[in-house]
Amino acid sequence: MGAEQPIRVLLCDDHELVRRGLRSVLDAAGGLRIIGEAADADAAYDAVKATHPDVVIMDVRLPGRSGIEACREIRSDFPDTKVLMLTAHADDEALFSSIMAGAAGFVLKQVRGSDLVGAVRQVAAGGSLLDPTVTARVLARLRGDSSGSDDAMVDLTPRERTILDLVAEGMTNRQIAEKVFLAEKTVKNYVSNILLKLGLSRRAEAAAYMAKRSGRNRDATEWS
Repeated sequence: MGAEQPIRVLLCDDHELVRRGLRSVLDAAGGLRIIGEAADADAAYDAVKATHPDVVIMDVRLPGRSGIEACREIRSDFPDTKVLMLTAHADDEALFSSIMAGAAGFVLKQVRGSDLVGAVRQVAAGGSLLDPTVTARVLARLRGDSSGSDDAMVDLTPRERTILDLVAEGMTNRQIAEKVFLAEKTVKNYVSNILLKLGLSRRAEAAAYMAKRSGRNRDATEWS
């Protein structure tokens, strides 16, 4: 019977010193093998495509596209790869977005080395490092979003609201990309995130949601 295979890990952080520190901690732990490094979201995606790691340690804030966008794309195209988000600052929006993107965990950069090693092993085994209270808060927000109340719009960023308006007008991702000067793949990610925040599953539902909301606002104006 052969020896147990090491957990294959990909590091993604735009700071070389951070990557070196992570590599040093994980190499010393045993049972883990660093198979690559990336300094931005696109490089991380390409590395995952080429090497199929068990776990990606992904910085939330990266130059260009965010680590959360990269996480969403990786989890969509390579569901067997787990993503552990790494950040210097914890905030509800980053936690919410990470959960929505399919991250298996969310770890602060101040974490002790032994705890980071444990986190990697836990998510590689199929576990989750998401705090139950955080998860409950996200689920509560989703329940509120799916009720059809205007509160759902509060969670959208200005950019997401702009894209939602264009979706409601019947534009394709390519048309939206040309109008707002973004890559078509980036627009696709935005649309996916918008649908999740609104508790919807299809573009047509988003268009219907906006039409219904517009009708309520019009009725309120007429009666005011």
